[in-house]
Amino acid sequence: MGLSLLRGRTSAGLPRIVVAACVALAAGAALGLLTHPQDLAHAPGYQYAAGLLLAIGLYGSTHDVDFAEVRRSLKVVLVAVTVGVVIKASLIATVMVLAFDRPEYLVLGIAVAQIDPLSVAATQRNDRVSPRAKAILSVWAAFDDPMTVLLTVYFSALAVRHGAGAAGDGSVVADTAAVFGDLLLNLGLFALVAALWWAATAWSGHRGPARRPGVRPPADLAALVLVVTLVLFAAQDMMVLAVALTGLVVRLGRFRAGLEPAVALAFLIASAVLGVVLASGEVFLREGLVLGVSAFAAQLLVTLLISRLLVRPRLTWPDLAHLGFGQQNGITAILLALALEPRFPGTVGVVGPAIVTVGLLHHTFQWARVDRWRGSATAPEPQHASAPTSQELKPEPG
Repeated sequence: MGLSLLRGRTSAGLPRIVVAACVALAAGAALGLLTHPQDLAHAPGYQYAAGLLLAIGLYGSTHDVDFAEVRRSLKVVLVAVTVGVVIKASLIATVMVLAFDRPEYLVLGIAVAQIDPLSVAATQRNDRVSPRAKAILSVWAAFDDPMTVLLTVYFSALAVRHGAGAAGDGSVVADTAAVFGDLLLNLGLFALVAALWWAATAWSGHRGPARRPGVRPPADLAALVLVVTLVLFAAQDMMVLAVALTGLVVRLGRFRAGLEPAVALAFLIASAVLGVVLASGEVFLREGLVLGVSAFAAQLLVTLLISRLLVRPRLTWPDLAHLGFGQQNGITAILLALALEPRFPGTVGVVGPAIVTVGLLHHTFQWARVDRWRGSATAPEPQHASAPTSQELKPEPG
C-alpha cells in the first residue's frame, strides 16, 4: 500500500508519519490562506467528518493493545483516564487563568488534556520501550478522549458561572444527568455490538471473541461489518467510549491489514484540518505557547505521580520517559476547540498554536533522549527477564 512508505524513521530519527503530518499541516495552512474558509465549525459535514476521524483513531488505538497487558495495568489506566485527566485539566486551566486572568480559559485545560490516539497509533513504534509501557500509553490515549469529551460540559458550565461566555441555562443537576446519560448510551451501544459479535463468533464455531490464529472468514467478515457500522454511527453523536471499548473486544482478523493505513490516513487528514484552522482565523501565539507547555508539563507530573503511587513493579527509565513525554494533541483538541468556539470566541486561536507547541515538545524530547536512554533500555531488567519475544507480542488476528 502507498501508506506503507510512511513506516519507520528518517535518518534524523523522526517517524516518517510525523514528517508527512508536517507536510499535511503546511498544505492545510496554504489551503486556508488561499480559500479563507469562514465559520468552519458550521460547515456542512465537518462535525461528522471530525467525529469519523476520531472514531477511526480510537478503534485503531485500542485494537492493537495486548489485552493481557491491559489486565495487568488496569488499575493504572483507570486512574490515568479518570483522576489523571481531571488533575491534568485542572493544572492546565489554573495556569491559564492565573497567567491571563480570563475565566473562559478554564475550558482550555479540558480541550488539550487528552493524548491524541491518532498520533499514538501512528507513532507507537519504539523498540526501546517495553510492551507494558506501550499498552499503558495506548489505552490511556484511547480512553482519556471519551473522558475529556464528557467533562467538557462541566468545565464549560464552570466557566460560564464565573462570568465567561454567554449566559447559561443549565444547572449542576442537568449537567450531571447529561454526562451520565451519555455514558449509559455509550455502554449500551458497546453492549449491543459485543452481543452481536459474540453471536457471530458462536455461529462460526467459536465460544466467544476469537483469540487464536486461523479465524474462519465468517467471523472476520462479521467483525468488519460491525466495526464499520459502529464507526459510521458513533461519529454522528460522538459516542467515542463505545468505539474505544469495541476495539478491545472485536478484532478484525484477516482484515486487520487495512487498519494501519486507515489510521495513518486519518492522522494526515487531521493534520491538514489543523493547518486550515490555523490559517482561517486569528491566532494567539503567546497564549497558545503557555497552554502547550502547561499541557506537556502536566502530563509529566501526572505520570510521575501515578507511577510512584500505583505502578508495581516500577517502570524502567525508558518506559517512564515514554509515558511522561507522551503528550500529543490532534483531532480531538481541534474538535473540542471548534465546539467551544461559538460560546467562547478565540478558543481555536489559542488551541491551534498549543497543539503545534505540544507536538514540537514531544518530538524534541523523544529525539533528545534517544542516545541517553539507549543503554538503559537495552540492559536486561529483572521484571522483564521472561518477557515474550516481539513475534509473540504481535496482536493475534481475529
